[in-house]
Amino acid sequence: MGIFIFIIMPLVTIGLFALANCLSVITNNERTGNLFFFRLFEFSTVIVLPLIFISFFDYGKGNECCTDSAFFSPAHRLSIYVLILLCIAAYYYSSLRTRTAPPLAELMVNVLLGAGLVLCVLIAVQEKEMLVWFSGIPAIMLFFISEMIRNHRMLLTELATEHTPVQEPYSKAILWILKSNVFIKFPLLLVISIPVLLFLSLVLYVFGQRPDSAIRAFTETYKHGFSQWDYQCENVECGGHYLCSVAANGHKRVVRPVRIGKRNGHYIICNRQLLVSNAFEELIQEKYPALHRVVRKQYDKVGDMVHRNYNVYSKKWVSDIVYVIMKPAEWAFLLVLYLADRKPEQRIARQYAPWN
Repeated sequence: MGIFIFIIMPLVTIGLFALANCLSVITNNERTGNLFFFRLFEFSTVIVLPLIFISFFDYGKGNECCTDSAFFSPAHRLSIYVLILLCIAAYYYSSLRTRTAPPLAELMVNVLLGAGLVLCVLIAVQEKEMLVWFSGIPAIMLFFISEMIRNHRMLLTELATEHTPVQEPYSKAILWILKSNVFIKFPLLLVISIPVLLFLSLVLYVFGQRPDSAIRAFTETYKHGFSQWDYQCENVECGGHYLCSVAANGHKRVVRPVRIGKRNGHYIICNRQLLVSNAFEELIQEKYPALHRVVRKQYDKVGDMVHRNYNVYSKKWVSDIVYVIMKPAEWAFLLVLYLADRKPEQRIARQYAPWN
């Protein structure tokens, strides 16, 4: 009930207002409600909702197999953030002005509004869940559509009252695009948006972005609609001892496997180091659960790094090196087990036991 009141109801209210406003613009070319309430709903939809979305679902997150993964690729998210900011700026410029801009500027404003609509659709597909269509995406799209309609009608009104014909060929071409019906105008705006986005990419290249960062922001992710890195999570055993698991797959004479174990339904190679490490974690989880959660969360990031470089860590000589590096940690874990556990060897022996 609390979720319904504090989350669902405001979103439904915003969505219904955006729909009513769009229908009012289409039929009467007038916005819904008085100016105060319109600006309130407009601000909540076009600015607050994107900020909440980025803050909770993307900003500060990385590509994680075992936890919530970033919505946009961390290396390329800046391109999307800048594009979102430009689309919002174009919307507010359209919403607050009283007359159209010069032809080229007017074209850029409408190109960004069209790009904002496409971006909303891409974000909805990236989410993969139909629930996103009941969130702020439809409301944002309706506000953008309303402004594109108002821009179109404002331009036609101004052209009808002007008596000076346009002579320049490029201005005629731009005005022809802006005056065209929606079935011609919108596809042309999308085509024009391509060089605009390429120019934006060149500017952002200075800040470490790539020319195709707007695409990679969607594809170089895990567990989302356009994600192409899901294969990197296929064999990740969440909650496992990543480095020790790697180490157990080295040359037998070095890492000394002792038996086969079972973890999350999969059979794995177990050596003494892996069993001791898992026994140590089990002990910490029992005695200090809060500390265990913090350590586990940070260690899962190690697993993500291991899997991103799977081709390297799958080599036996690399596993041998990891085994040697992890040896002091194994001795420290064993010391803690013998100090804190009454039957340390029994705890070690039951780790990943197939008979369990």
